[in-house]
Amino acid sequence: MKNKNNFWGFFLIIIGILLFISKLFSIQLFNMGRLWPIFVLIPGLCFNFAYFSTRKGPGVLVPGGILTTIGLLFFFETMTNWHFAGYTWPIYPLAVAVGLFQLYIFGGRKRELLIPVGILTLVSATSFASMIFGNINTSLVVPAILVLLGVYLIFGKGHGKVE
Repeated sequence: MKNKNNFWGFFLIIIGILLFISKLFSIQLFNMGRLWPIFVLIPGLCFNFAYFSTRKGPGVLVPGGILTTIGLLFFFETMTNWHFAGYTWPIYPLAVAVGLFQLYIFGGRKRELLIPVGILTLVSATSFASMIFGNINTSLVVPAILVLLGVYLIFGKGHGKVE
């Protein structure tokens, strides 16, 4: 019971300090224009908490990872007035990869989950790289990656292994 009181005590102190700062410096920390992502973040954190408090039902980690990642992205976007929204869109497929990867780590490490995790992560990374380095589709990077991936699939681990 004392730990719960300590948590809520610190929580109230932090909120009070933030309210003081908000009033003293005319910073609008607590308005719906900035706080609406909490309605995405809190359910995500609740899903994660539901699993980690009981260690049962790892399937809740998928929506937990997705909603937590997107909630954090939305907080970033609202704090920066959506200035970077044109560049952060690859985080949406990455959020799904995060949720699936959490399920992989804590749900029995089923290898087949790594396929969509890898694909979604590759899509996100390629999209970020495309925005940073220009139109990557017309460069030699994509064909080189495809050739290397093909060579790995033919000659890599498990070569000659029949399942």
